[in-house]
Amino acid sequence: MAAAQGRRSDGPDTTAGMTESVREGQNARDMNAAHEDDPTPLPFRTAVDALRSARLRPEIEIDPTRPPQRLAPYAYALEAAVVDGEDDLADGRLVLLHDPAGHDAWHGTFRLVTLVRAELEPEMAADPLLPDVCWSWLTGALHTRGLGYGEPSGTVTRASSHYFGGIGDRPAASQIEIRASWTPRENGAGVPDTAQHLAAWCELLCQVAGLPPVPSGPTAADTSVVTLPQRRGPRPS
Repeated sequence: MAAAQGRRSDGPDTTAGMTESVREGQNARDMNAAHEDDPTPLPFRTAVDALRSARLRPEIEIDPTRPPQRLAPYAYALEAAVVDGEDDLADGRLVLLHDPAGHDAWHGTFRLVTLVRAELEPEMAADPLLPDVCWSWLTGALHTRGLGYGEPSGTVTRASSHYFGGIGDRPAASQIEIRASWTPRENGAGVPDTAQHLAAWCELLCQVAGLPPVPSGPTAADTSVVTLPQRRGPRPS
């Protein structure tokens, strides 16, 4: 996100200053009018604005994407990738759902839903503890930031691909896929700290990609994290 830039002047220009003040006032009135005409609930708008303004690790490339249409009355989605040079080490999708009336299964009005995928070395994929470790990366990232959440659920799936015939020279490849959802705790205004939940999700994405975790929060020093080694090359096309 580009930083706002001020305009430099060689000397006092009261006319320009008055014009700028009028323009800023008009912009503020236009924004207020737009919010008044927007039927989207304020808690959801606030939560989405926090996602858009979150500061993330430099290895993360993230963009908004089309959200699912039938899971909740309001939804916002992001897709992200962990990039190393020209290689995508891992990718994923995070969806924020909101139902102002509440949802019995969520026990709240917001829900976060995610998919994370990456390729692994075959020997790592064979580790019987891998699914438990991957799930602990998500819960550990949330706990490290002191984030309250409820009703977590998900799956960790691993698969192996072996190539034959015209592509038989490719080495065997293994993939890990994490699907998860949880209910973020809301503050007194009914808004969850979506920026920190996004940061925790990005830490999961980086750990699946093989990057070391970045300590964060008051309990970071007490958090034990298992990290996968970096992959030796890009995933097969």
